[in-house]
Amino acid sequence: MRPARSGKCLVNFLRRPPLHHPLASVFEHAVESISTALSPDTTRHYRGTVRNFLSYLAVHHPEIKHLDQLRRDPHILGWMSRLHAQKPPLATGSYINLLVALRAIVNDLAWTNKSTELARLIRRQDIPRAPQKLPRPLSPEQDQLLQQQFLRRNDLGANAFLLIRHTGMRIGECADLSWECLRSTGPNQWAIHVPLGKLKTERMVPVDASVAALVQRLRFFRSLDPMPPEGHLLARPAGRNALIRQLRDYLHQACFELNISTKIVPHQLRHTYATEMLRAGVTFPVLMKLLGHVDPEMTMRYVDIALTDLQREFNQARSNPRYLAPQPTASSPQLRAGLDGVIDSLIAAQHAIEIFRRPIPKSDSRSCLDRLANRLSKILREARNLRTA
Repeated sequence: MRPARSGKCLVNFLRRPPLHHPLASVFEHAVESISTALSPDTTRHYRGTVRNFLSYLAVHHPEIKHLDQLRRDPHILGWMSRLHAQKPPLATGSYINLLVALRAIVNDLAWTNKSTELARLIRRQDIPRAPQKLPRPLSPEQDQLLQQQFLRRNDLGANAFLLIRHTGMRIGECADLSWECLRSTGPNQWAIHVPLGKLKTERMVPVDASVAALVQRLRFFRSLDPMPPEGHLLARPAGRNALIRQLRDYLHQACFELNISTKIVPHQLRHTYATEMLRAGVTFPVLMKLLGHVDPEMTMRYVDIALTDLQREFNQARSNPRYLAPQPTASSPQLRAGLDGVIDSLIAAQHAIEIFRRPIPKSDSRSCLDRLANRLSKILREARNLRTA
């Protein structure tokens, strides 16, 4: 039997060899410049893009040793063609991410070296439009089956996914929850503090007693772990990324036991939460706050507007129509005697003309009615002056 690798040897085994290219140091300096305020995952993505591009140059254009030798054709366009020709084919989103990252790096190099030629290597029109992703909430049957399965298991992974389902947080945000994430906001009122996440925002998500009980059970499981607390609600003996992979595998196993044929990912629980909140009557701005979004378009991608929702809203609108402006109603009160009766008649005539005039489109007839209404206003003003005299 082959002896097991130690952790250090395994890391060295999986680590990529250093990239040897004349432009490697220049591109690395640009990555460090634009990644000052970015997350480590984003920085790794930029470095991976640099490795991809420089590896292509080393194989197909080994003569490139200086920045001023880079050209749009054949270097950039050739790299883009190679990305399109990959087997298996590269997903459109991955292709866009690579182009966006390399464009940001090249623009930083252009700014540093004051070279307009570098800024023209990758154009905005080279980046395709991202595919429109439809919202993917769970179906009611899938949602019910999964929640029942989690309640039946009642272990660490089950309670973690129930917490994600009833708060709408991302799986990475759940992995980053602190031990003190449950906050009391009043008598029998709680909220979960979601830490800085994908958009560098934090938020408070109101929860009920059942969700508060989920946090208490997760604290119990955490107390059984021999690792030191380190302030996190979920233990991460092998690191944050390993914890997220374990949670994803847990969800796949649960779906396999339920014989769910379609692939379900943790982010669908977040979509399901957003759709449920909107159908329950939560307003759109509040839903943005609950999800931690800063862009309304992003929130719209999370919401599933089903045919039943359209039919319900249509029936509600037909049963309770609303108008931008109330229509004047003509009344026929008993007229007073003398000059006051004349004034009442003039007011009634004004209302009658206004009711008749509003639905008429702009035409000669409407202009004639406008002039008649103006004359009635003058007559009414003179009549009131007579009453005052």
